[in-house]
Amino acid sequence: MKLEPDLRESFMVEVATDDRSASQVVRERMRGSIEQRRKAREYREFMRRKAEIAHADVRAGRVRSSEEVEADFAARYEAVSE
Repeated sequence: MKLEPDLRESFMVEVATDDRSASQVVRERMRGSIEQRRKAREYREFMRRKAEIAHADVRAGRVRSSEEVEADFAARYEAVSE
């Protein structure tokens, strides 16, 4: 990696105060970055699949209004409360 000299020097000073090697810190940050990007990619894919399912439900007419859902749950709550 190429770094600006002042950035490298500042980094080395800060790392030294934590009593860890620069390589160790860079590896940890790289792993963290990779993991964060992987999770973001997986989440985007999860949301894309959910949207596809929702769109298919709408096209197939498998939808209910908010009022219908609320009435259904009110009836279920009332049945359980008795």
